[in-house]
This record gives sequence, structure tokens and C-alpha cells, in this order.
Amino acid sequence: MNQKNDRTDTDLLRTRARSLFISSATIESTLDWATPRQTEAINRMLETELANRQAAKHERLMRRARFPVVKSIEGYDFTNVKLPDGYSRNQLTGLDFVGKAQDLVFYGKTGRGKSHLATALGIIAISQGMNVRFHQTAELVLQLGKAKRDGALDALLRDLARADLIILDEFGYVPFDIDGARLLYQIITGSYERRSIIFTTNIEFSKWGTIFADDKLAAAIIDRIVHHGRLIEFTGPSRRVSEALMFGKEIHNQ
Repeated sequence: MNQKNDRTDTDLLRTRARSLFISSATIESTLDWATPRQTEAINRMLETELANRQAAKHERLMRRARFPVVKSIEGYDFTNVKLPDGYSRNQLTGLDFVGKAQDLVFYGKTGRGKSHLATALGIIAISQGMNVRFHQTAELVLQLGKAKRDGALDALLRDLARADLIILDEFGYVPFDIDGARLLYQIITGSYERRSIIFTTNIEFSKWGTIFADDKLAAAIIDRIVHHGRLIEFTGPSRRVSEALMFGKEIHNQ
């Protein structure tokens, strides 16, 4: 039994040490002289170091993602979320679309939970060590325009290119001018088969030409989504109204 525990401790030490890029030679040399209690102590130190690094990485990824509000997938109501035929909730929450660099369009009226679900998927991605960027679309277009005027466009594009998943929230709520549309188009086409984009929008495809002030740009983006993405529809009553009514009822009952 003790020998089995010793083997487990040494196996754990090897695994953890290699995760910290400690050489095999150093690991084996240490195991040659370390007593079982010393091995246990080293193991605890390595475990703590790995946990601290993981926490620091998670915090760094969350900070870079710039979520306006943190939302969890726990308890999310999928009742009025219409997934495409043959596409399961497990595939969605398992982020299979990110691994395939596919896009998702979350389409539905305001207050149906599109931004909540997009954010929750971004949080899952970060928990798996992925880079995520969350942007209100209109604000991103303004940032792109300012970066171009200031000569900082390349730096902003490089930052976006580091992402495994980009979330463009409230896509089309505010129309762009042609220069802004072309800059956003550059990001979308540059992400093709490299990273995933989630669009949250209440604008149907037929009106995307109005958003971009250019039917050709809109058609090219829609073509990308149709051939390498999925449309997910959000129906039912507004969640914001429902939550407000529920809150009002709770206050009244008090």
C-alpha cells in the first residue's frame, strides 16, 4: 500500500514538474534523493504553484475579454432558444464551434437572453484557457476609427487576432458609416476559419445591407456565416420584462 502511494506521489510530481517545464533530468535527480515526506512536500509546493498560475491566467483572460457583466451558463433557460436541426445544446455549451472556427448568429428581439448566453459561452471558453474578446459592436467600430486616425489600428487588429472567440454584441443596433463598415468587415473576413465570432442581433439577414451601408459587404459576410456557421433563434417573451415583473412582485410581497 505504501509502495503504491509512493508511486502515485512520484507520478504526480513528475506530471506537475513537467507542467512547469522542469527538465526530466532535474526531476529524476530530485526523486533519487528525496524521502517520501520530501516528495510529498515538493508535490504540495508544485500543486500550489500550478493553482496560482491557473488563477492568474484566468484573471488575465477575464480582464482582456472585457465583459461588461459576468454571466453564468448555470440555470440558463433554453426553453425559447431554437437550435438548428442536428445541433445539440451539449455541442453549443461544449464550444465545438470554437474548435471548428465556426460563427454563430444569435437572432431575436431585445431582451431574449442573447447577450447572456454569448457571455456565458465566453466565460466557458476562458475556463478552458481560451482568449476571448467581447465588444459592443458600435463601440468597436468607433474604436477602430479612432485607432486608424491615431495610427494605432495595427495594434488593435493584433489584439483581436489573438482571440479564439470574438463576441460582437448588439450587432446592427446602430448603423455604421462606410469607413466603419469596412474596418469591421476586415475583422470578420480576417477571422474566417481562424477564430469564431458570435453575433448577437435583432436584425434579420435581409437588412444587413442597411447596417453596412453596402449590400456587397453584407452579402459577403452572410455568405461566410451561411457556409461556415449557424443561426440560433431566440423567441418567447422578453426576459428583462419578466425579470422586472418578478422583482416587482417580490417587492410587493415584502
